[in-house]
Amino acid sequence: MSRSGRGRLGPHEANRPHDARGPEWVRAWKPVVAGVHEVFHAHFVDYAYPPHVHDAWTVFIVDDGWIRYDLETRHRGAGGDPVTILPPHVVHDGRPASGHGFHKRVLYLGTDLLDERLIGPAVDRPDVREPGLLRAVGALHRALSEPDDAMEAEARLAIVGDRLRAHLGEPPSSAGGPPAARLARDLRDLLDGRLFEGTTLAQASGVLGASPAHLVKCFTRTFAIAPHQYLTARRIDEARRRLLAGEPIATVAAGVGFYDQAHFTRQFKRHVGTPPGHYVRSAGAPPVPDREPAPAVPGLKPAGTVPGLKPAGTVPDREPGR
Repeated sequence: MSRSGRGRLGPHEANRPHDARGPEWVRAWKPVVAGVHEVFHAHFVDYAYPPHVHDAWTVFIVDDGWIRYDLETRHRGAGGDPVTILPPHVVHDGRPASGHGFHKRVLYLGTDLLDERLIGPAVDRPDVREPGLLRAVGALHRALSEPDDAMEAEARLAIVGDRLRAHLGEPPSSAGGPPAARLARDLRDLLDGRLFEGTTLAQASGVLGASPAHLVKCFTRTFAIAPHQYLTARRIDEARRRLLAGEPIATVAAGVGFYDQAHFTRQFKRHVGTPPGHYVRSAGAPPVPDREPAPAVPGLKPAGTVPGLKPAGTVPDREPGR
């Protein structure tokens, strides 16, 4: 059952390796974001997992096909819209439910993000049927595929963690501490102070004494923009200034905090409407002249000369004696 028509799989989401051959492939990496032990994307047709355990939480979505698995002695299946969460230290296996195989994206999350006290509820309720969580997990995978999007990935991981804890019955943390607007301003000052060196939400959490999820909520509600979006916009603004001053594109990209020039180019075009190379070339181009009026058409009077018809917004002449 393909899901590509429903917007789930894009070129950065699928992350299929360029050298993949045959019907089965795997891509795995360790991101820079704390709390994520591994990201694992795979397409399997014949492969079946033997019974095994992990010391991390396994959170996965199935983009195509279906999976049959046993969680302890319970027979389960995964596919369709749910997000599936498998707890650490609990035996499970996995195999394709049909000859078409399956494509899945997996996050292995640390027990510092989800407490081991939630293992029991996860065994009982491994499927989370919440469209908002499904979108959040997909967005987290996209962010984790770009090293330059580490802060975005942190923010999205905080949202995913909150929703998973809520599903597993953990009460929300108290909202005590400084007022939201003050926390937002303090976080903005912290980001401004390390605009190009970069900081993490985990570091900001330690400095400001609030959880990453709470910081993201306070900042977004106060300034109507997420912290990672604010940071990227400020960096692109500085990049524009440096490019117009004559600095090379690669130097500018690295100087404003981007590790990957291709990612810098995508973000620049997203914010400015044109790639940085074209932006630089436009600085030496002559100004675009004002648009010349269209040539007159014989027999057609210019606008505003039709008897009795006045331009929009004008006040009608008063009749004599009024």
